[in-house]
Amino acid sequence: MKTNLDATTLETREGKEANDILRSCVHCGFCTATCPTYQLLGDELDSPRGRIYLIKELLEGKKPTEATQLHLDRCLTCRSCETTCPSGVQYGRLIDIGRNIVEKTVKRSLGERIKRHALEKVITKRTVFRSLIAAGKVVKPALPKALQKKIPTPQKTVMKWPQSTHSRKMLFLDGCVQPVLAPNINISTAQLLDRLEITLIPTSQVSCCGAVTYHLNKQTESLVFIKQNIDAWWPLIETGAEAIVITASGCGTMIKEYGHLLVDDPIYAEKAKIISEMTKDLCEVFTDELTTLKTKVLEPIKRKQNGIRRVAFHAPCSLQHGQQIKGVVETLLIDAGYTLTTIEDSHLCCGSAGTYSLLQPELSEKLLDSKIENIEREHPDFIVTANIGCLTQLQGGTKTRVLHWAELLEEALA
Repeated sequence: MKTNLDATTLETREGKEANDILRSCVHCGFCTATCPTYQLLGDELDSPRGRIYLIKELLEGKKPTEATQLHLDRCLTCRSCETTCPSGVQYGRLIDIGRNIVEKTVKRSLGERIKRHALEKVITKRTVFRSLIAAGKVVKPALPKALQKKIPTPQKTVMKWPQSTHSRKMLFLDGCVQPVLAPNINISTAQLLDRLEITLIPTSQVSCCGAVTYHLNKQTESLVFIKQNIDAWWPLIETGAEAIVITASGCGTMIKEYGHLLVDDPIYAEKAKIISEMTKDLCEVFTDELTTLKTKVLEPIKRKQNGIRRVAFHAPCSLQHGQQIKGVVETLLIDAGYTLTTIEDSHLCCGSAGTYSLLQPELSEKLLDSKIENIEREHPDFIVTANIGCLTQLQGGTKTRVLHWAELLEEALA
């Protein structure tokens, strides 16, 4: 794609990066076939190709409007288009750059500003979020149905963190909302790694990976989170921690981009690069430990199965498109004796997308309805996923039990 950015823009890091991305786009339109919002709305400006043109116009000096903001807001940042694109266009980075420009130029309504500020302050502060969820459970019947779906059903039994200590140690991101909404995910992960003689070390100073703030277009504030996380992890890395284990693929996608986001920072660039390289989704850790995993986890589960259990695995966009990890969890589940059901359009988003389900509820609900219909077509016994946002979203649309795949494995061993 031909571009005509002015020299001042090209002198900035983001301007140069955006220009390179824009020029890699050949306007083929393959992305429109896998874009959830284009499938729903049929508007070219709600497709990756259309949004790329809007961002190109911004960078070439055209003043953004509320309509520009709306089309960029409607993007899920699912990055399905990146998986489809034959030219390797880094659309995720480009949409972040474009949104940041628009956010500084187009003033949102007071209601929207309050909503976005509240989301940032509530979701990233675990104590505040925990209090609100507790209150929400009490008044749940009186809440609108859309909010009722966001209040989780209490877990029957909260597991206990393993007490044994091993010579091998890995760090762990607890996450903002996961310990509140589904605490057994983290504990199941620690127990599974304990079976592999690996100690999982949670770091209380690290809760938010920075993704929520970043994708609410508060990118400067997000970088503060990121640097705080690096400072908290670094002493433990220096004392021998092997990896940073992530069970929420949305967080994993963000942390794996720390190196890129801080590449020009003279203090944090090298540390951020190392942390990104050390960050692994749980399925990547298991793949590295596959021989031991099969002996101590997968084969014992397979022997214990009383009849074949049918499982639907919903691959989060952040796992299959953001991190480009495909088929790994599925293989692990099959090796544990589960039968995986087929999900039509498995590449499409469930509509969660971080805060998207709260900011774009109508589109989110339509995507959820379609996803649930495709998942339930083959009547699975369980629905499993790899991201807390997807898990919460799916729970709001089905009576079938939804859980993290790590919970499924640990429960089968108990």
